[in-house]
Amino acid sequence: MATKKKTAPESTPQKTAKTVSSGKNASPRPAAARDPAQAVPPIPAGSPAKLSALDAAARVLSECRQAMTCLELIAAMAAQGYWTSPAGKTPQATLHAALTREIKSKKDQSRFRKTERGKFALA
Repeated sequence: MATKKKTAPESTPQKTAKTVSSGKNASPRPAAARDPAQAVPPIPAGSPAKLSALDAAARVLSECRQAMTCLELIAAMAAQGYWTSPAGKTPQATLHAALTREIKSKKDQSRFRKTERGKFALA
């Protein structure tokens, strides 16, 4: 039985000490990155503020006054221009998780209630 001869790995220079930046050569950050108020541009007075998915769901449920599934809520929110999924493949699952999380965490103070399996209404 032939065995392979083990060879020593080529030695490569290794760093033994950590390099710490003293800040002298670091480029200064722009003012907008330091001040959070300046980082986000103000919303013009004529345009409505963008709603979160939960806020949009609450608005849709208050307008239709009936229990809806998450798929129906997503379609209604997109049709009315309140909220659209940025790039998610399953926005209804994300909305369902957010709704159930709010119901569980806020209990009686939640804006939503579960009427039956998969359907939500305003509390």
